[in-house]
Amino acid sequence: MNPLRLAALLTALMSLAAFAAFGADKRFAAKKMRRIPERTLLLLCLLMGASGGLLAMGLFRHKTRKPKFRFGVPVCLALNIAVLVIIAVI
Repeated sequence: MNPLRLAALLTALMSLAAFAAFGADKRFAAKKMRRIPERTLLLLCLLMGASGGLLAMGLFRHKTRKPKFRFGVPVCLALNIAVLVIIAVI
């Protein structure tokens, strides 16, 4: 498997994981249950899952008021895209 396909697969899997984590955290918040740490959510976004995290933030209306998420997740997305572009060029 070429590196770009592998990176795309990793991005899809991590985006799915981030989307699920944001959705679960929203559900846990509504039920007053133990939450997923913000650090974990941001780490998932940084590790190639930012597109899923950003989609989940909009869909679930979750973490949209917190500046570290409002600005951090788009920055992670830009970094994720940069990694994919670098892999594509190499």
